[in-house]
Amino acid sequence: MAETAARTMLRAQGRRAYTALGVRGSGTRHPLVATAMVLPLAALLMFVFGGWQAVVTQASSVGVMLGR
Repeated sequence: MAETAARTMLRAQGRRAYTALGVRGSGTRHPLVATAMVLPLAALLMFVFGGWQAVVTQASSVGVMLGR
């Protein structure tokens, strides 16, 4: 148990050093920043793997199952 406490203290000291340098820890990002980071990759994957066609196919399948 004593070893675990010592490791926790070392991690806490390391985090404080990053904060003092102006580097943020593993906090949460603003939703718009997260969206801006994800959208280019999502667009690339959709283009490469034909994602739009898959979405349309799935939507029509769900529509058929619902009887529309």
